[in-house]
Amino acid sequence: MELFSLKGKTAIVTGALGLIGKKHCEALALAGAQVVVADVNKEAAVAFATALGSEHIGLGVDVTDKASLETACTGIKARYGSIDILVNNAAINDMFENPAMAKELSAFENYPLDAFQKSINVNVTGVFLCSQVFGAVMAGQGTGSIINVASTYGIVGPDQSIYRDEQGQQTFYKSPAYPVTKGAVINFTRFLAAYWGNKGVRVNTLSPGGVENNQNEFFVNNYSAKTLLGRMAQPNDYQGALIFLASDASAYMTGANLIVDGGWTAI
Repeated sequence: MELFSLKGKTAIVTGALGLIGKKHCEALALAGAQVVVADVNKEAAVAFATALGSEHIGLGVDVTDKASLETACTGIKARYGSIDILVNNAAINDMFENPAMAKELSAFENYPLDAFQKSINVNVTGVFLCSQVFGAVMAGQGTGSIINVASTYGIVGPDQSIYRDEQGQQTFYKSPAYPVTKGAVINFTRFLAAYWGNKGVRVNTLSPGGVENNQNEFFVNNYSAKTLLGRMAQPNDYQGALIFLASDASAYMTGANLIVDGGWTAI
């Protein structure tokens, strides 16, 4: 089990206060890493890090702001001396404040350009900047693991039928921004893996499936019926895969996309 140990390693998780982000942090801490809980909400990040234990820290970080990332990087190196693991988890997944307008606004013909650009800024540019700032430290050390969180929708197109209710009415459409940006993340992983392979930095993608989180019953049923395991994921279903990619258990793995989706993309 030493292969999976992260004892003495420093791990940064962006978007750390999200549903899966918190589980990523908990798994890394359990494996022995010193976790940097990075999120735009500094107060909540500090509180969550404190709850994890005294060896962990919370930072307010904007993944779209290079100066914010550089400040964080300086502080992390001063405290821990190294940066060993980066989990690029921060992302926007469209939510529509007015459910009555969700169908109209999410349709491709009407989808707002500013929403598309905002997703690109966080989901793609944010991954680029975090990798540039923190990954450069790893390259200088000659070791490190970067894990870019993508999605099944970075691999296959959205099935719009799962968003139809019991009466067959389309409640909304999966908009173009998420699939486009997550597809970009997968190929950015390949670029970085090729670029930094000779520096000892491994770069892999983790592509999760949908997580059950108080969605409408019709959606949960529709989604579950498309998976080979017959269910949506639970928030902790990705912890084992994350530790595998972060640790020496995957020492000969780079440029890969680890798909953990209950069989959604298998057929």
